[in-house]
Amino acid sequence: MSQTETDVHSKRQHRTQQKTDDKRPPLLPGLPDQIAQICLSRIHPSILFNISRSWRRLIYSPSFPPFLALYSLFSSKSDKILHFYSFDPISSSWEALPPPPSNPPIHLLLHHPSFLSRKLPIQSVSVSGKLVLLAATTHNFNPALTRPLLFNPIHRNWVFGPPLLTPRRWCVAGSLRNVVYVASGIGSHFSTDVARSVEKWDLWKTNNNNTYYHNGDVGSWEKMKGLKDGRFCRDAIDAVGWRGKLCMVNVKGYGAKEGVVYDVDGDTWREMPEGMIKGWRGPVAAVDEEAMFMVDERNGALRKYDEGKDDWIEIIQSNMLVEAQQITGGGGRVCVVDREGGIVVVDVVAAPPRMWVVDTPNGFLALTVHILPRMSQPVTSKS
Repeated sequence: MSQTETDVHSKRQHRTQQKTDDKRPPLLPGLPDQIAQICLSRIHPSILFNISRSWRRLIYSPSFPPFLALYSLFSSKSDKILHFYSFDPISSSWEALPPPPSNPPIHLLLHHPSFLSRKLPIQSVSVSGKLVLLAATTHNFNPALTRPLLFNPIHRNWVFGPPLLTPRRWCVAGSLRNVVYVASGIGSHFSTDVARSVEKWDLWKTNNNNTYYHNGDVGSWEKMKGLKDGRFCRDAIDAVGWRGKLCMVNVKGYGAKEGVVYDVDGDTWREMPEGMIKGWRGPVAAVDEEAMFMVDERNGALRKYDEGKDDWIEIIQSNMLVEAQQITGGGGRVCVVDREGGIVVVDVVAAPPRMWVVDTPNGFLALTVHILPRMSQPVTSKS
């Protein structure tokens, strides 16, 4: 299709959409839609979803305050292909994310013939309401990503971030206050310099209106003060953003480990408090960067860290949480990938805490979960 034909097609679509919009009844009779939207935004989306089609369309429009949804990376039991999906808690349905860019092609390896019994890590974080894919491994054991890949739910698009100073895999990955951090890990081969290096990408530093992905202004990675040694290159590690700090341990699992805490305001590294590291017995995540939760992978206890006592306080215990693989937190919820690749949700605000299972798409196993704003939809796609 030529540029002229494309322009004509776009104008025709715009005129058609205008005619469709003109035929729609007002959101609230007697009020301009802009004022009606302000009034309706105070009502829970689940109520609007069940009342009328126009209100259902409204809650998925880019201009309406988005509710939170669940995002997951799945592997297929049949073909081992990776899939990104979003779960809408209002309609209780899964939707595939639009495909990532194909140029350059992205190859994320989950299994290698030499290590059939082990999953190779694919590391992602959520930051500023977006999903950021940071690190993975290719078939020849090289870093799969030279630039992060970012998905924006409101605009339903993927874009590449700035080139990493040092592409890496099996690294530390985390986010805090709209900033993405990577540390340690391995490049195409082991290097002491890489194992000690730390870099960050501030998504808001260069463009405070958050439209950098429209005009190509994606900022850049900055080198930070390095780690004192390379002990964090042994595993793929989550750096947990919590109360202005990044907390991380050097290995996963139940065994002995070492931990450090990075204070963002002071730009300083210190050893992790004794009680924090002693109780770090499984995957950890922070809810809204304020409350830190851990699942004990042996007995399935969900615990919350008490800074004053330097101890982990049990919230709930369940066999469904034994051998938990990964957790995330947001909006008063903790979401857990269980040992079978299913997803368990715990409402940690409720008293007592409530727990339920989210049914995953048939034939899929969850690898990671994130809590982000729901995806916007084309105006005519939600009826």
